Amino acid sequence: MTTSASAPAWHGAPGLVASGASGVVTAARTLRSLCRPATLAGGLTELAWVGAHAVLWPLGTRAETLCVDERIRPDWQPPAVRAFFAADPLAARVPVVLVHGMVDNRSVFTVMSRSLRRRGFTSVSTWNYSPLVQDVRVAAHQLEEHLAAVCEETGHDRVHVVGHSLGGLVARYLLQCGGTARMASLTTLGTPHGGTAWAHAGPTPLIRQLRPGSELMAELAAPAPQLDVPVTAVWSDLDQLVLPVTRGRCDHPDLHARNVLVRGVGHMSLPITRPVLDEVAAVLAGHRSSASHAVAA
Repeated sequence: MTTSASAPAWHGAPGLVASGASGVVTAARTLRSLCRPATLAGGLTELAWVGAHAVLWPLGTRAETLCVDERIRPDWQPPAVRAFFAADPLAARVPVVLVHGMVDNRSVFTVMSRSLRRRGFTSVSTWNYSPLVQDVRVAAHQLEEHLAAVCEETGHDRVHVVGHSLGGLVARYLLQCGGTARMASLTTLGTPHGGTAWAHAGPTPLIRQLRPGSELMAELAAPAPQLDVPVTAVWSDLDQLVLPVTRGRCDHPDLHARNVLVRGVGHMSLPITRPVLDEVAAVLAGHRSSASHAVAA
């Protein structure tokens, strides 16, 4: 009787031990990954930038006035800039519009705006959409109107769009569901193309749209034939807001997007990190092929 009663406990013990050992191994691997020098450096950079961004945020609430750099003649540019655009000098003149993420404003692009201008892009501007917007579709319609205004003011037919976080999703919705008439290319930074698990904790209509499997995500997953606009999705293995981080990839079969992995860069640090700045500039200048790859921060 004693042996029979105690048998189930002994039979279950190996499973419990194996499960516990697996958990210890997983925890150890996670700890090792968090203690990598690149990860620690990325985390410190993220904290520093978040603090600096909090100071800059009030300055970015006012809309930016589009200003075209008058140094548009190639012979007026420094040698490094002329070499950068040697293959296509006109690429420097195509307007670039930067679109921020949720509860943010143009201040997140303080570093990127300056970097692109110094590299020779003559028309770089940012666009603030209302923090009260609760529908990606509404924001996409407003972006369409803004791009039309930029085209009218600059005399160009199309505009490059770079979107950080939610800004990339707004621009992608416009690209897929609003048409490609105004967009020369789309580059997204830390955008939850496949949604994010954090959205399950959000109560607002806009955050609910970011849940995997939401109605908006279903719209973006629908077929989108005959799209010829180049799409580049920059995603990070250290992104705290896009979970799991692979949802920062854009894997829609009709978009043929380039997915660029940057390692050790936090979500808010993407628009200020040198490898990301280099990648964005190269994309806008037409130096990138369609192959996906990874870069180190």
